[in-house]
Amino acid sequence: MYQTFFKRVGVRLPFTPFEREFLTEINTAPTQLHPNSWAFVWAFQILCGYLGIPPSVDVFLHFFEVKKQGKSLWVSFFGIAGRIILSLFQNSYKSWKGKFFRVCCAKPDPTALDGFPLYWAEKPKLLKPKALDELSSADREVCEALTGLEIVFDTLKLVACEFNAHLLSSYFGKDTHSSFLFVPFPFSTDSCL
Repeated sequence: MYQTFFKRVGVRLPFTPFEREFLTEINTAPTQLHPNSWAFVWAFQILCGYLGIPPSVDVFLHFFEVKKQGKSLWVSFFGIAGRIILSLFQNSYKSWKGKFFRVCCAKPDPTALDGFPLYWAEKPKLLKPKALDELSSADREVCEALTGLEIVFDTLKLVACEFNAHLLSSYFGKDTHSSFLFVPFPFSTDSCL
């Protein structure tokens, strides 16, 4: 599991401000997120960085719904029909939980960290997708522009290109319309981090 998170998906420590804000918003520990969900978070940041827009939790939550499956405490993000902007990173993660262990303290201390919990939250916030009228005007513009592209970006390719400006330019050159609202800029590690 950790190899998937850190080597394949690209999860980095310390977390970006966007990741910290997002984990706080959904009241979820970092290890509580399904690997595809982490891939969506990272690919979204790469996409935003390349397009020159700051990643926004509200924009992300316009395109994704936060759910958990059954009685488990695992949290997953699901794309919303008609608004899907990112493909699955990997179709199947069979047996990945078998190589995972978690350490919990008997009495979680909510003051131990300012923001998201380090321990697994018993009640993560399961959030419905945000409607356009719930967003700020700036976030609404970003959502409309991304939806208007009518492109489902390949999460695996975005993560693989990560900080390689040449590969990202090549990828976006094939998949974006020239009339996009934002002007792409050379991608650097500082744009997302």
